[in-house]
Amino acid sequence: MIDAKLLREDPESIRAAQRRRGLTAVIVDQLIEADERRRTSIAAYEAVRGEQKNLGKLIPKAQGEEKQALLAKTKELAGAVKAADVEQGEAATVFDTLMKTLPNLAAPAAPVGGEDDFVVLDTVGTPRDFAAEGFEPRDHLELGQILGAFDTERGAKVSGARFYYLTGAGARLELALTQLAMSKASEWGFTPMIPPALVKPRAMEGTGFLGQAADDVYYLPKDDLYLVGTSEVPLAAYHSDEILDADTLPRSYAAFSPCFRREAGSYGKDTRGIFRVHWFDKVEMFIYTTLEDAAATHERLLAFEREWLDLLELPYRVIDVAAGDLGLSAIRKFDCEAWIPTQGKYREVSSASNCTQFQSRRLDIRVRTAEGTVPAATLNGTLCAMTRTIVALLENHQQADGSVRMPAALVPLMGEILEPIA
Repeated sequence: MIDAKLLREDPESIRAAQRRRGLTAVIVDQLIEADERRRTSIAAYEAVRGEQKNLGKLIPKAQGEEKQALLAKTKELAGAVKAADVEQGEAATVFDTLMKTLPNLAAPAAPVGGEDDFVVLDTVGTPRDFAAEGFEPRDHLELGQILGAFDTERGAKVSGARFYYLTGAGARLELALTQLAMSKASEWGFTPMIPPALVKPRAMEGTGFLGQAADDVYYLPKDDLYLVGTSEVPLAAYHSDEILDADTLPRSYAAFSPCFRREAGSYGKDTRGIFRVHWFDKVEMFIYTTLEDAAATHERLLAFEREWLDLLELPYRVIDVAAGDLGLSAIRKFDCEAWIPTQGKYREVSSASNCTQFQSRRLDIRVRTAEGTVPAATLNGTLCAMTRTIVALLENHQQADGSVRMPAALVPLMGEILEPIA
């Protein structure tokens, strides 16, 4: 959530951020009203509670009728204190509920608009001209079948639509990508982690995934636990309710975990193959730092993602995501999109988000500085989303006979060529 102080001192900046997202600014007025009610109720409670305490000091000294009058007044005040406490609690609940629906303040530098209003920051590499090479590229599903790399039919039989088995070369490729990604992240100073894939509601809510993204989350009601859609969630909650010393920052973690998404609202989209699925594995980067270093850290995360795609020898572009397409927690997000030959377009394979202090305020993660404690800043970035990366590798590095050339970085782990199995 945002700093309540900003709401009182500069509400127009919040209205402007809402407009950049294409959202109504009405919530700002509602929050101002709720904040005033909350603060007034706190003052009223403290006043009546103070009067009650003062009376409590006078009663032992009083005698006769005076004491009886004070006792009667005490009973009267007890009811007033109880009512004021209830009002205080209700006002706080209304304010907190509204605050949790308010997204982080989209950065002024983020492009204005919705999903299609992104800005291309860079394009790297040139898509192959398959026609000049004399053959029509196969899509990843056909390549996967030729290579024996995955099985979507049996995945659907066992688990339903958008599930799959990685088999043979496909399973080996994911393991190789995982090993390479974790090795590179370690070189960059990240601590490798394998976090839990089931989390309590506070972790999910604290990272902003029970707001606009709630419909995309799997929930286990018997256990009151959520399946994570990204290891950003357990990594963000890792230091919840903690105070970190400033000289220990940045704290950088790289986690491998399964990710589960209902893909609500994506009916009919990307139904072929393994591009959009309900479960996939991913290596995610996560950094705790200070607000002052957050923007520079965001650029470093993007640089790591670009280096990774360069290692995989994939043509890609970098986009600045429009404010209206940001998640609840981010003020700005860069996506890396790999070229998918059979789709004839770039598709997202990784992203880097600057969430500033939004998640740390919800999860109570603070930094101890010489001036006192302040909320930490958090950032996250995908290093390797396995299924989409496999799609991009197979389609971009395919050869006319259905085999697939491996980029140099993967040759020590996979060999030079993935050969058809039949």
